[in-house]
Order: sequence, then C-alpha cells, then structure tokens
Amino acid sequence: MVLPINHVVKRPGAALALLVTAQFMVILDVAIVNVALPTIGPDLGFSRSALQWVVSAYAIVFGGTLLLGGRLADLLGRRRVFVGGLLLFAFSSLLCGFAWSAGALVAFRAVQGLAGAVLAPAALSLLMTSFAEGPARNRALGIYGAASGSGAAVGVLLGGVVTSYLGWSWIFFVNVPVGIGAALLAPRILRESRGELGHKHFDVAGAATVTSGLMLFVYALTQGGWLEYAFSGLLIAAFVVIESRSQWPLLPLRIFRLRALSTANGIMAALGAITFGEFFLLTLYLQGVLRYSAVETGVAFSAFAGSVVVASNLAQRVVARIGVRQTLTLGLVLSAASIAYLTRLPVGADYFGDLFPAFIVGGSGLGLSFVPVTISSLQGVGRSDAGVASGLINTSRQIGGAIGLAAVTAIAATSTGHAATSVSLDHGYQTALYALTGLSVLAAVAAATLLRAPKPADHEIPVNVRLEEAA
Repeated sequence: MVLPINHVVKRPGAALALLVTAQFMVILDVAIVNVALPTIGPDLGFSRSALQWVVSAYAIVFGGTLLLGGRLADLLGRRRVFVGGLLLFAFSSLLCGFAWSAGALVAFRAVQGLAGAVLAPAALSLLMTSFAEGPARNRALGIYGAASGSGAAVGVLLGGVVTSYLGWSWIFFVNVPVGIGAALLAPRILRESRGELGHKHFDVAGAATVTSGLMLFVYALTQGGWLEYAFSGLLIAAFVVIESRSQWPLLPLRIFRLRALSTANGIMAALGAITFGEFFLLTLYLQGVLRYSAVETGVAFSAFAGSVVVASNLAQRVVARIGVRQTLTLGLVLSAASIAYLTRLPVGADYFGDLFPAFIVGGSGLGLSFVPVTISSLQGVGRSDAGVASGLINTSRQIGGAIGLAAVTAIAATSTGHAATSVSLDHGYQTALYALTGLSVLAAVAAATLLRAPKPADHEIPVNVRLEEAA
C-alpha cells in the first residue's frame, strides 16, 4: 500500500529536520577530511599523489552506487533503506576513525561512500514524496539544498577545528552518535513509503554495468589508463542498451524527456567538480603555500562557509521572486567571478585582500546555485521515480566531484613539475583554478540558455504512461 502524499510523514517539520540532518552529515563528510589531509598523510604513510584517495574513494563509491541506492529505496521501502544507510554510515565512520594504515582508511572510506549512496537518495525521495509539487516542496527542497550547499563549506571549517584540538580520527567519530540517533528517531517520525512500480524486480544487469562503469571511469581519470577508459565506455554503453530494453530498468530513460531534469543533472555535475576541486586546491594552498595550520585553515574558510549558509537560506526567496533559471545563473556567475579572482593568488597572499572577497562572493554563488538546481532536477518527476531521480542528482554531484578532483589534481601536478617549492605549487594551483573558472562559465551559459520554466504537463508523468512502462 502506498500512502497519499500528504500522509507520508507524521510531523512534516520534524521529518524535514531529520532528513536535512542526514543529508548534511553525508555532504559534510565529503569535505571535512580536506583540512585533515596534511595530518593524515604522515600519520598513515600516504604519498603526496595517493592522498587524494582519502577523498576520491568516498566520492567514487558514493557516486557509482547512488542509482542502485535510489532504486533500492523505491523497491524495499524508503524509510527502511534510510535507517539501514544511517547505521552503516555510523559503523563505517567508526572504522575510519580507527584506521591503522593508508589502505585501511581508503577501504573504510569506500564503505562509508556506499553507506552514503544508500542513505542520500532515500532521504531525498522521502522528502519529495512528503510534499506536493509546488511552493511547499520548493521550500522543503530549498532547506535541503541549503544543507547540501553548506555541508561542504562547513566541513572544511569543522575539519580544521576538530583536527587541531581532538585529532583527525574525530572527524569520523562525530558521525557515530549522529547516525545512530537519527536511525532511532526515523521510525518515530517517518512513515514507510515505496515507489508505485507495480513490481519488486531489480535490474541486476543495469546495476552492475553502471556501477562498475562509473567507478572505472573515475579510476581511469586518476590513473590515466586508456584500457580502463575503453572498458568504462563499453560498460556505460551496455548500461544504456540494457535500460532501453529492460522491463524493470534501474534508470528509466524516459525521465530524460524532462528537459529540466537533464539540464539540472549536467549543471550539478559541474557544481560537484567546482566544489570538490576548489576546496581541495584552496586547502592545499593555505597549508602548503601560506603555511596555515589546520585550525587556521578552518577559520579562514569560515567566510566561505558563512556565505554559503546565508545565501542558501536566502535562495528560496530569490527563487520565488525571480525564478529558478535566473537564480541558478546568478549563482554560477558569482562562482565564476570568485574563482577567476583566485587565479591571481600570490605566494605571499594577504587574507583580507586576496582571499576574503573571493570567499564571500564564491560562497554566495554556491549557496544560490544548489537550491535551484535541486528544484530543477525534480520538476515533473512522478512519485514512482522519486528514488531514482534523487539518486541521479546525487550521482551527478558525486561523479562530477570525483572527476573534477582527479582533473584538478592532474592539472596542478603537471603544472607544478617535480620541484615542490612554494612558487611551483602556487603556479600549479593557479592553473587548475583557471580550468575551474572555465567550467563555471560553461555551467552559467547552460543554465541561462537551456533551463526553462516547466509547463503544466511537465509536472507529472501521466499515470497511464507510468503503468504501461512498469508492466
């Protein structure tokens, strides 16, 4: 039995708070390790080139299995999968905190990414099925988008403080009580919800090809192996063929008929690359070139984090006043301007002259971007596809982030050369920031030209179409 949309949750306010907390925790964990990397590296014996895998292992597995997590939520029950994801996230965080070697930490971060992939789409689909499309859902998605946008920025700030005063293990330990507490509260606040699929079949072939294809592609990007690129391309092509013929597809290709969804996912991938890449580069710049401590780095990012939080909360009102497309374009233009300003970073930078203005503008841009792109990604999606659409937008962010991180690492390393002096490092980071500036401009152009306000017919895929394709 599928409950009416207005009876999915017992207390909408409490449910929204719980779901936003879970999303904030998942996104926070992508960024919170950045500031701790210079401490983790020597402690566990990471090489400089291998250090990115503390972030990439989480992002690759997270992004590669999100579609799988989204469809599991539709089939098995969104609350059940949500609770399971919370408990796995708490357990894997505990293991990360106790990691005894570089390999152990990377492996446990991969498990943590899997937990996030189970948890995140279940949370977003629960939110989506709890509020009718329109102002109520947009307000809820605005708050959810604010958590997504601010989680990465706040993660950098908290990472510095926690690492300096408690040790790097505690950036993982803090997830344990939060995850367990949220899992205990979920049955009291949320009612079970499932997709209106008319079946309980699972697309094993689709799940296997897309998950392995996406993971292999990002791995190839980080390692530069043409054989891996070829195999990843074949696997992703096989996934498209399987989905076009499957009676029970993991990713129903019909949802790409929704122009807003397709465009929003492309822009979200760019936003993921920008966010992951920028925070990674700036963290290394602050600690490697300016010689900031972990806590000083965290405090330096407070301007960025604060701007994201403020702008994310204002974004709901801006969307209501000027529209989704205009708000998203404005946010991306501000992000592009901020990164362009950062490309001139000198070796002896002055914080308030060289960093602070860019942090304020960049944080505001990201805050104004995440809310409208999340709203756009779910416009017109039927309830039967809530989980897979939620998984898709999260997949776009994480895979975009993993690709962006690998790309800026490669660009910076190539531009730096073998002499890791402050001057050469600074040059490498500047070159990578130029690439991110170009990507930001392309995303802004896409938002301005490709997004459009949804027509009434776009708000819901007709019931008869959904039933025919589910049969």
